[in-house]
Amino acid sequence: MATRAVLQTFERYQKERVAFVTAVAEMAKNPQNIEALQQAGAMALLRPLLLDNVPSIQQSAALALGRLANYSDDLAEAVVQNEILPQLVYSLSEQNRFYKQAAAFCLRAVARHSPELAQSVIDSGALDSLVTCLEEFDPGVKEASAWTLGYIAGHNAELAQQVVDAGAVPLLVLCVQEPELSLKRIAASALSDISKHTPELAQAVVDAGAVAYLAPLVINQDAKLKRQVCCALSQIAKHSVDLAEVVVGAEIFPKILTCLKFPDEFVKKHSATVVREVAKHTPELAQLVVGNGGVGALVDYISDSAGNNRLPGIMALGYIAAFSETLALSVIAEKALPPLVSALNEEPEDHLKSATAWTLGQIGRHTPDHAKAVADTGCLATLVSLESDGASSDDLKTKCRRALKSVIAKLTHLPALDALVHRQLPESVMKMVLEQVGKVLANDAAGRAQFVHSGGLAAVQQMAEAPGSKLKEAV
Repeated sequence: MATRAVLQTFERYQKERVAFVTAVAEMAKNPQNIEALQQAGAMALLRPLLLDNVPSIQQSAALALGRLANYSDDLAEAVVQNEILPQLVYSLSEQNRFYKQAAAFCLRAVARHSPELAQSVIDSGALDSLVTCLEEFDPGVKEASAWTLGYIAGHNAELAQQVVDAGAVPLLVLCVQEPELSLKRIAASALSDISKHTPELAQAVVDAGAVAYLAPLVINQDAKLKRQVCCALSQIAKHSVDLAEVVVGAEIFPKILTCLKFPDEFVKKHSATVVREVAKHTPELAQLVVGNGGVGALVDYISDSAGNNRLPGIMALGYIAAFSETLALSVIAEKALPPLVSALNEEPEDHLKSATAWTLGQIGRHTPDHAKAVADTGCLATLVSLESDGASSDDLKTKCRRALKSVIAKLTHLPALDALVHRQLPESVMKMVLEQVGKVLANDAAGRAQFVHSGGLAAVQQMAEAPGSKLKEAV
């Protein structure tokens, strides 16, 4: 009889613990409850439950703490202060798979906020346990661990280096080869977070054979996986010619160009970024993009997209055109100028206008033919007005000025120059216009008559007479 009473008491205590920890974990889902839970001392009460002898209680306690830590960096800091991390790390190596997932979630919730908190997770000894979890049989545990490692590595090069040194990269590459889609996505994302910081870290990812397994996934039909794979390839390719050549060597062209037509906006943007990061390095790589039909695909992409999504496409065209007059000519031939001009006119953001102005300058700076093609679109007038607009950012003004100078320096088409003479231009740009006009008129008798008729000559004479004008010499 006495034994039964004792057992009943313990059973009741266990039921209450289960009810308490389940309710707190449920309440922690709702942001409105977080402050009340914190003030009621939830963290201090949950901490001993991580070491409870009932697995479901341990798991719910880790889940509740993770949800609290996820909410803000102050609460994540509180998890660190309450010395909860060492207990989570200890349980990662001991417990069942559900608890491992919950513990990894809690570590991730702390690490995501800042480099300092991620370092606290490392200092608690989590890296080795997380890397060991990547070898677990259960895909859910691998996924939770890869996700946490990705968050830690994403902050900065120093943290990413510690993840690499812990031996995570080869195991993440194995995860990319697993059949589960969500595991593939998260592993690709973690590899991307490691690669993005420095050439050395990207090299570590390449040395583990990642590119050979990432590249074929470009044609997978899952949008989220495509995003992560394109993102990882662009983070590797961006650092150096050698790394870009490794990515190209994995035969991503022309497959990557089909992604520019994929329905998902992020897939399109990330694949355009891959093309940009490859094309920017050398004339040979830019030629490879052109040879695979890359320019036409990019032109379609910037015609169909808007806002920040346009940016990698616009810049890719600029990088290709910058290398040589032949490459710039192929950009003009693929009808890239109309969508670029519409981006210059329509986009509200200054940084997009800056990139477009830069690209137009790269296209027009090679020969008189290139300059005429750019001038014929009527964009020089837009560049002038953006340059003189007080609301334009300094970077936009500089890019417009440089684009104008590089195009005008090659421009020999008199009507286009004549149109510029009639506009309010900064003196440095006007000086170049007048110098070009002088060069053209010296060899063109018919042009001289035309210039007088259009009122160009009168406009030029007025400039010389304007008080304080520095243009007398050029006039």
